[in-house]
Amino acid sequence: MRRASLALAFWLLAGAASASPPGERDLSSGWRFRLAQGTEADAHEELKKDWLPAHVPGAVQTDLLALKRIQDPFWRDNEAGLQWIGLSDWDYRLDFDVDAATLARGHVDLVFDGLDTFADVSLNGRKLLVTDNMFRRWRVPVRDVLRKSGNVLEVHLRSPIARLLPWLMKQPYSLPGEFDSAFGDEPKGKQTSNYVRKANYQYGWDWGPRYVTLGIWRPVRLESWDTTRLADFHVAQQHVDADSARLDAQFDLRADKSGPVMLKVDWTAPDGSHGHEERSVALAKGENHVSLPVAIAHPQRWWPVGYGEPNLYRFHAEVSADGATIARVDKDTGLRTVELRREKDQWGRSFAFVVNGVPIFAKGANLIPFDSFPSRVTPERMEAVLRSAKDANMNMLRMWGGGTYQDDAFYAAADRLGIMIWQDFMYGGAITPYDPAFRENARIEAVEQVTRLRDHPSIVLWAGNNEVQTGWDDWPDRQDFRKFVNADEVKRIDEGMRELFGKTLRKVVADLSPQVPYWASSPSTDYEGPANVENDGDYHYWKVWSGSEPISHYLDMTPRFQSEYGLQSFPVMATIKAFAKEDDMQPESKVMRAHQKFANGDGNQRLLLYIRQEYGEPKDFPSFVYLSQVMQAEGIELAAEHLRSARPRSMGSLYWQLNDVWPGASWASVDYFNRWKALQFHAKRFYAPVDVVPLRRDGKTDVFAVSDRTADFEATLRTRVYDMRGKLLRETSRPVRAAALSSTKAVTVDDATLLKGADPRRTVASFDLLEQGKVVAHHLLYFGAARTLALPKPELSTSLRDDGHGLVLTVTAKRLARAVWVDTGDLDVRLAQNAFDLLPGESIDIAIEGKVDVDALRRVVNVRSLVDALKETTP
Repeated sequence: MRRASLALAFWLLAGAASASPPGERDLSSGWRFRLAQGTEADAHEELKKDWLPAHVPGAVQTDLLALKRIQDPFWRDNEAGLQWIGLSDWDYRLDFDVDAATLARGHVDLVFDGLDTFADVSLNGRKLLVTDNMFRRWRVPVRDVLRKSGNVLEVHLRSPIARLLPWLMKQPYSLPGEFDSAFGDEPKGKQTSNYVRKANYQYGWDWGPRYVTLGIWRPVRLESWDTTRLADFHVAQQHVDADSARLDAQFDLRADKSGPVMLKVDWTAPDGSHGHEERSVALAKGENHVSLPVAIAHPQRWWPVGYGEPNLYRFHAEVSADGATIARVDKDTGLRTVELRREKDQWGRSFAFVVNGVPIFAKGANLIPFDSFPSRVTPERMEAVLRSAKDANMNMLRMWGGGTYQDDAFYAAADRLGIMIWQDFMYGGAITPYDPAFRENARIEAVEQVTRLRDHPSIVLWAGNNEVQTGWDDWPDRQDFRKFVNADEVKRIDEGMRELFGKTLRKVVADLSPQVPYWASSPSTDYEGPANVENDGDYHYWKVWSGSEPISHYLDMTPRFQSEYGLQSFPVMATIKAFAKEDDMQPESKVMRAHQKFANGDGNQRLLLYIRQEYGEPKDFPSFVYLSQVMQAEGIELAAEHLRSARPRSMGSLYWQLNDVWPGASWASVDYFNRWKALQFHAKRFYAPVDVVPLRRDGKTDVFAVSDRTADFEATLRTRVYDMRGKLLRETSRPVRAAALSSTKAVTVDDATLLKGADPRRTVASFDLLEQGKVVAHHLLYFGAARTLALPKPELSTSLRDDGHGLVLTVTAKRLARAVWVDTGDLDVRLAQNAFDLLPGESIDIAIEGKVDVDALRRVVNVRSLVDALKETTP
């Protein structure tokens, strides 16, 4: 798939003279590397002697790991002992020959799709490039430097820390950054990451390790042509509705001489219908931006998952001269409109995504990088995580700004799956320099990335940064910084950020992708007022977890769009065993603290705080792990359903976070190995298209029928109250008209009415929404925190069978079972359902996804519930 994407990228980026097709030479094979001479790494002097085989795309860390020169960076506490790699300089070298045909071309360019990060590039002893941005593509003419045989391409990579820290230590101040190094390579408060365009998370975050990578992290190639090169092809969507689409097929051509060319565009619709347009244009010498109008009647529009099909059109474009094709490209894109609707109303000002005229409640999570080492991420791995999101009924993911822009394969998968992408520019929260050179570097980066990605219909927002504005305005270290630095300098810093995020990046998006809205910062009001306010813009809520406030406080906030909030948990035991030994299995062990990045390892005490508040004391380490997931899942469920019930006041729930960069404790709902935690199974239910939501406060419960359907439907709300040991105490039903794209309050009922004198510690209420007699949504309600309830031992039983379509596991509870978890040990199978409650006498059939031997599964399957995990239970 990577080779195929390279070929596609080449057709997009290279053209040729009329008689000769464009040429490409992949230079990703045959590289060698070594520790640079003069680097102070005495314990590793042997790495300076010999050139070792390298992988491109790759990084020094992954090359050393492949050669077994270092241990697994994720195993136990190896992280601390591997920091020397990012503090050292490294050299990469490629020896290669070039055929005569390439040397005969009019132009030959050397193209690096990504260099990480400070690099000096030379070819045959001639210095070609000095790079300073991980996110940019670097192109340089090399025709006059190449020779037929014995070419030597050298890349000298400089440690970003070693290069910048001496300079930073001489400055009158250091800009506030994110997380100080835990390893002493940078003094406290002296963070170099602010000053370089490199993935922030690699310097360490509160969910991931510190691995400052160096390497040729994206493909490298030679591109050759004669007189004309197609630099870009873009399908601009001037107008799209149900009746017609008016498009502008835009070609960016670079020509050595003036003359006529023919532009041709063929399109194919999802249903197989097709059309053709062509026109002749005259090229001038130099840069040419030319276009061809395309009209499509009754377009099959692209829709987010849950609202229609994610339809994609195939566009085939050609440029020809004198009857011969000089460039061609194929591009898939979806036809749709997207609006970020902000209208004044009784709650302030709205923040809602509207696709093809339909307001969409955004259901999803924040996406962080897939790995500490980006070059290890395959298209298949990215798509697997995206499918996990879709399977959990998510329709939006926020690509967080402290990582990297993803490969084209990621966005293509999101296009196919109908998942909307909120795309941050890569600024993770640190305060940015205000000098013009930094801003110009950032502008070029933005131009390249928006140009590369703008035809993906999944991208519905470009956001300038993550938490830069709210951090600058409100965080204590920023407030202290303002007091330390003189007022004129504070003003320059503030104006520099406003210029970059309020104007520079906004203009790039407006010029290159005007059909997609831009948002200056998350959270913010787009520089139209203070950031992170409840009644306008998007909101990050961290008083629960970071502020240690009770989970119930999620009900106190109803922002217009909640783009961050979260609770931590550990991954399943199978994942923990991938980085730890048996002796490490304690919350406060050295290894568990090393894989807990919140508060320098103290996050496990925060986990225990919330576990004890809600459930009680874990009886052992596996119970601690299990309870952390139960707490996370039930807490985020409360918040997400509160937000959905508040529609249209609230129009988005993106919890923090979907995925992990390594195995460890974090806010993720899908771990590093794409194993689902309890939260992901809960999300599948609380993000379902139809949900019934009982919210209890102060002895009263409001019950909502929440619907993402685009048409009203008639339903019945059934309320049943049970004794936890199995007795049905009462049952009522009432009709409900569930309004389209709405939350409808079905009933308000107090505890006294529900309980009718029953003991709240031993009673549970069940709410079902039925359509034509079929349950379409189900929810249980408890009358207090789990630790206050007299939960019975449920006496769970299981059976396993093959129903002809695959394996099915049946779980039955004799009495109420709270937080049932089916554990399959080290067998990597996916369960259709997990992390659920069962009413007394209730059974559930769970389809088993994945190839597994029935006997092997029967040997390892284990089922537990909440009462099994606590030191003390009430009979």
